[in-house]
Amino acid sequence: MKKILPNLNNKLPLSDAHHNKMIQLLDTLKETTHLKPDEFLYILDHITQVEKEYLFSLAKATKNTYYQNRVYLRALIEISNYCKQGCKYCGINHTIETVERYRLSKTDILKTCETAYLLGYRTFVIQGGEDAYYTDELLVDLIHIIKHIYPDTRITLSLGERPKASLQKLFDAGVDRYLLRHETASKRLYEHIHPAFMSFEHRRQVLTNLKEIGYQVGAGFMVGLPTQTNKDLVKDLDYLKDLSPHMIGIGPYLCHSQTELAGNQSGSLDETLVMVALTRLILPKALLPATTALGTLHNTGREQALNAGANVMMPNVSPTENRKQYEIYQNKICTGDTSLECRGCIETRIKAFDHEIDLGVGDFYDLERTKNDR
Repeated sequence: MKKILPNLNNKLPLSDAHHNKMIQLLDTLKETTHLKPDEFLYILDHITQVEKEYLFSLAKATKNTYYQNRVYLRALIEISNYCKQGCKYCGINHTIETVERYRLSKTDILKTCETAYLLGYRTFVIQGGEDAYYTDELLVDLIHIIKHIYPDTRITLSLGERPKASLQKLFDAGVDRYLLRHETASKRLYEHIHPAFMSFEHRRQVLTNLKEIGYQVGAGFMVGLPTQTNKDLVKDLDYLKDLSPHMIGIGPYLCHSQTELAGNQSGSLDETLVMVALTRLILPKALLPATTALGTLHNTGREQALNAGANVMMPNVSPTENRKQYEIYQNKICTGDTSLECRGCIETRIKAFDHEIDLGVGDFYDLERTKNDR
């Protein structure tokens, strides 16, 4: 199967004709936010290092048009590594018996929110595996408390696939955003990396439900998955254009040695940055995280993503003693840092790449207009 983005390390264009075509396609994408599938495929099949740098410059300029050089910081709280799902790439799926399981109580979560608030964060990203312990009743009560204590904040949930009625209750309680990566827009690839009881169609339906309810919606996908091709990645771009989510998390696939996909090659930094940049041009106003997985893959991976169009980072404020247990992939960075250390480190890194932190709520650029359009 063809290697993804095979010419990323080429130093020179293949020919003047090729180079001119590539520049024309990238310029057209920036101006119109759209290309045909075969044109996206041409870019992924043939882009060179020179053209990649041009793509990144377009993506960064597009981001600056709406968000300037600001990077929104969100406080990530990983509340549970229990999960009923069986995603074959994930180190906390229910089949892995060696995982030391944990979950945070309501009191633990509120204490962590207090720590995050005192550090200046105004968005709490509450993330976990699909854990039945967190019922609608428990979460609604938790959300009410958080919003009462911290009315100037946004709450983001990332707790997997939930029924529409459940999502409606959480939204009515005060949740502002919901993150659910579609993971891949290729049905073949989705079924390759998931067990038979998980449904490609159902996951997409949940994302549609989130938009219908009125959430700021986050989707996203992985780059470098086993058997993934450039045609699969084009499907991701087309799906995102159609869905038009407010946030898009794009990270490299990182192979975990205890999963069914053990032994496969992880995705690369270059491949992921190209997809981040193309996504910025397709959805210019989207919030694009520089994912922790990129920082795990390369020491400056997150910072390089800022120069390719990303504008969000999510420092971990989870209790330090639990961070290593939330091991979706191995060797995750910052698992031993305190929340204060993590906050200081990320600000220093962001400034070193000529960006500034923004600790405001950091809503989607056209949030009020999109609310009115519903």
